[in-house]
Amino acid sequence: MIDRKYRRFASDITDFMFIGDEPRKSDIIFVPGNDKPQMAERAAELYRDGFARYVLPSGRWYIGLGYFPGPATESDRYSGTYETEWVFLRDVLMKNGVPEEAILREDRATFTYENAINCRAVTDRAGLDVRRAILVTNTIHARRSRMYFRLLYPDTELISCPVAATGITRDNWLDRPERVEAVISEFERCGGQFMDILKEMADTV
Repeated sequence: MIDRKYRRFASDITDFMFIGDEPRKSDIIFVPGNDKPQMAERAAELYRDGFARYVLPSGRWYIGLGYFPGPATESDRYSGTYETEWVFLRDVLMKNGVPEEAILREDRATFTYENAINCRAVTDRAGLDVRRAILVTNTIHARRSRMYFRLLYPDTELISCPVAATGITRDNWLDRPERVEAVISEFERCGGQFMDILKEMADTV
């Protein structure tokens, strides 16, 4: 059992990392690239409930791997040949009730910032005025994803609807060392990957 004083210390990290909003009627649902079906399944649910007209899954594969290895879970249900994250996520969406014509395409991104950059290019080419968007990610990836999408969509209201695809939540991340490592590693990325942007901002002050 973690001492109360340490839990209070960790509460600031919890509040920063574990964000979530109630879904609201939006122009589009973004699903950044991943190898787990839960995010696309949630996006499909939101689509079926009428929260958006379009869904934009994004991703080629993880840059550190160089290929898409296939779904990390539920491979019995999603057993196709998936060359990219986008192909996989599209299949998940369609198997869960999203029509093909509602699914936009971005299949080149290999990391989160590229997801945001390329999604902006897709919506611009489609002539979409994205005033409000839903962002469906894994729980521990929600903060960093929203930071990047805010850079590319500065005038858009972003609604975060994360899914605990790896079982890590704000209530249990302190319970196991491997969960703590996963959350703190992601916490560090939120600073480290934005360092150049923050330095550039400092130079303009």
